[in-house]
Amino acid sequence: MTPFLKLEDASKSFDSIAGGQPVRVLDGISLTIDEGQSAAIVGASGSGKSTLLNLIGTLDTPSRGRILLRDRDLAKLSEAELADVRNRQMGFVFQAHHLLPQCTVLENVLIPTVPLSDAEKRLAAPERARRLLERVGLGARVDHRPGQLSGGERQRVAVVRALINGPELLLADEPTGALDRASAEELARLLIELNREEKVTLILVTHAESLAARMEQVFRLEDGRLKAA
Repeated sequence: MTPFLKLEDASKSFDSIAGGQPVRVLDGISLTIDEGQSAAIVGASGSGKSTLLNLIGTLDTPSRGRILLRDRDLAKLSEAELADVRNRQMGFVFQAHHLLPQCTVLENVLIPTVPLSDAEKRLAAPERARRLLERVGLGARVDHRPGQLSGGERQRVAVVRALINGPELLLADEPTGALDRASAEELARLLIELNREEKVTLILVTHAESLAARMEQVFRLEDGRLKAA
């Protein structure tokens, strides 16, 4: 069976600010994730966790190696094709929710549907958005603006926004990092439940060992190399 996501010897280097040798952040990362699985990437601050997530999410490109999504080499896609992959097949959740303050909760959730070419899917999006918002306990908040919500509520809106287009892959970068303990626990539980209910593959980066332990696979990033934790 073809793996859902596969990294083959993926490395990433950045030019040195001082003009010296490039700084290698990721060194020969190989990783396989099956469809529908949940996985966590842990490691010290500055270990390259977010860089690795950006490579998987096509927000950056590897200096060496390959990243394959359903056996499709992402490096061979045009910018337009990559944008389509990000919009249709991937959802992103970051530590900062990045909600637009002038828009309502419902409007924020629907933003990723604007560029959809599938008119039928676009028309169905408001109903799906309301259903998902109800599912995460925000059914009564659809007309509120982000400033009227708690931090945990704003992050739940961000999760629904990431899921609105029915992605196959949900990428979360420190999703609980800015939350208090109770809100973090609630969001962790919600991500795991949605991973199963929406049948979406979940990969998250986290400092929280307790959150990582709830994933099906846990990988640790040290000195630019990835190993099973």
